[in-house]
Amino acid sequence: MREFTEQELVRREKAEKLRELGMDPFGHKFERNAYAAELKEKYADVEHDAFENMTDEAIVAGRIMFIRKMGKASFFTIKDRSGSIQIYISINDIGEEAYTLFKSADIGDIVGVRGKVMKTKTGEVTIKCLEYTHLVKALKPLPEKFHGLTDIEERYRRRYVDLIMNDESKRVAFLRPKIIRCIQNYMDGQGFAEVETPILTTLLTGASARPFATHHNAQDLDMYLRIALELPLKRLLVGGMEAVYEIGRVFRNEGMDPRHNPEFTEMEAYLAYSDLEGMMNLTEGLFQSVAKNVFNKMTYNFGGNEINLEGPWKRVSMTDAIKEQTGIDFKKEMTVEEALRLANEHHIEVQEHEKSVGHIINLFFEKYVEETLIQPTFLYGHPLEISPLTKKNPEDPRFVDRFELFIAGKEFANAYTELNDPLDQLERFEAQLAERDLGNDEANDIDMDFIEALEYGMPPAGGIGYGIDRMMMLFLEQESIRDVLLFPTMKERN
Repeated sequence: MREFTEQELVRREKAEKLRELGMDPFGHKFERNAYAAELKEKYADVEHDAFENMTDEAIVAGRIMFIRKMGKASFFTIKDRSGSIQIYISINDIGEEAYTLFKSADIGDIVGVRGKVMKTKTGEVTIKCLEYTHLVKALKPLPEKFHGLTDIEERYRRRYVDLIMNDESKRVAFLRPKIIRCIQNYMDGQGFAEVETPILTTLLTGASARPFATHHNAQDLDMYLRIALELPLKRLLVGGMEAVYEIGRVFRNEGMDPRHNPEFTEMEAYLAYSDLEGMMNLTEGLFQSVAKNVFNKMTYNFGGNEINLEGPWKRVSMTDAIKEQTGIDFKKEMTVEEALRLANEHHIEVQEHEKSVGHIINLFFEKYVEETLIQPTFLYGHPLEISPLTKKNPEDPRFVDRFELFIAGKEFANAYTELNDPLDQLERFEAQLAERDLGNDEANDIDMDFIEALEYGMPPAGGIGYGIDRMMMLFLEQESIRDVLLFPTMKERN
């Protein structure tokens, strides 16, 4: 049985009184012709006295956020999607019946107002109410104005209240789709076609991650939510589409922290006849396009650093970056035993499936280098063992043609010169299964249909995956992924 506060009980009584008056407490369609922000902008420079000879009217609607009742005349503020605007309401303008209805209103109620645009003596654009319409009775009170939702967990759980109370949250919510649209416009302008690929799959491919499992009842088939977009998009290169991208949700059954959410948005793009260099150029252009066209600035405060997106961005190999930090040159040929000894000397724990030179190089990078890459940096030259879908470097087959983009010590993108040799690809898949047998529960499955697709011939290509939510964090200058997702995954309440 739900228990209500005194305020909630009073509001429910008011809703019943509205019904007794023949009014629906939860309203109907209301035609408005203006929004708060555009009215304030339109009349910002009009002097107070000039309104005496003006008859401009506006019809607005929104949620009551403030009320100052003063007998036969009152002020209140309503908030719509664009912002807030003040309303002046008087019994002399709307009549006793309508004014009595207004006096029963509470903060949080949604109302409509038709009125004359004016400006107070203090210079605030205001609507003088000529017609007042009750639309929706709020049965729960909003949080106290000056504190809002102070529990950050509750902000994410009750995002709808957060959006009402927190203008910054609303700013982020409206900017995210603008950024997405800018990304799409940029990719379209580069000649890419946006496509959609399946979310449900029977194989774990395209990334190293733990999946969410589900079951298809009609076919009695165990399935997974996709962990990446890669292999279906590369099949489209085989089919001759040549330049494709997808922005979509992917799902990884992993932990939650300020940088990770179990479901997140990724963009992957593949370009036939391109390579790693092409993906670097594409990436610089993409970030700079968003910076200029959405925000009109090139520097952003992120992770406690001022990030400058002006190019050209730094490019450094993984082995050179490790040598710079530790003095160890992993470009030299070395045995697994030598690499294990170096790991032991540097107190790096090596799991059973990581006992190879390539994996140990990556462990050194994660410990000594990753957090030092502050300004945009293309880190290239990854070991073969950690890159099962990437073309080998023709000059040194121990490494692959791959880069990761790091900004403020965080990975933002992962790119390859794509592996299109079906024989080599099958060997890589088989090596992944061997790693799974040694305990790597994030290893890839063998996708024989993809091998068959490669046997028809996939053109040389560059490919890249972007963490869209990380991009949002950078551009919106937010430190947690939960602040750029409207509905992040949350732990259950105790």
